[in-house]
Amino acid sequence: MIRLYLMLILIIIAFFGMRAFLKTSPAVLARYTKLLFLSVTGLVVLYLTVTGRLNWLFALTGVAIAFILRLMPALLRYAPYFHRLWSQFNSAKQNTSQRSNKETSKDNMSIEEAYEVLDLKIGASEAEIIAAHRKLMQKIHPDRGGSNYLAAKINLAKKLLLKK
Repeated sequence: MIRLYLMLILIIIAFFGMRAFLKTSPAVLARYTKLLFLSVTGLVVLYLTVTGRLNWLFALTGVAIAFILRLMPALLRYAPYFHRLWSQFNSAKQNTSQRSNKETSKDNMSIEEAYEVLDLKIGASEAEIIAAHRKLMQKIHPDRGGSNYLAAKINLAKKLLLKK
């Protein structure tokens, strides 16, 4: 009978624990997960130390150090290539972010490009422009999961064509 009560208590604790888990923010959960991982790792190492079963960890560390030392000449031989790849990657990433900032900041769009953005033929009426804009914005609006960039382009195209 005592087992039944213990199982019931465990089920109740699990239920309220899951409710609390689902209500907490992801940042707090990530912090608690890291803390739990480090605590469990520390307890396992402490347990292995106390029981005298830590020898395999020292052996594994020795093998890893030996492997890295054997691999070091090859890594150093390719270090300039790795450095060049890394610098190209960083410069490409910076250029992309600078380019996107420039594209969003400048409002240069030709009339032909505006018609193309709205998928209209040149010389479309004002009603057709408004209808095409409304149709595209219903699909691509940021509130519906669309892109801010595309919404800005569509709005710019409408603004340009209606001012014409």
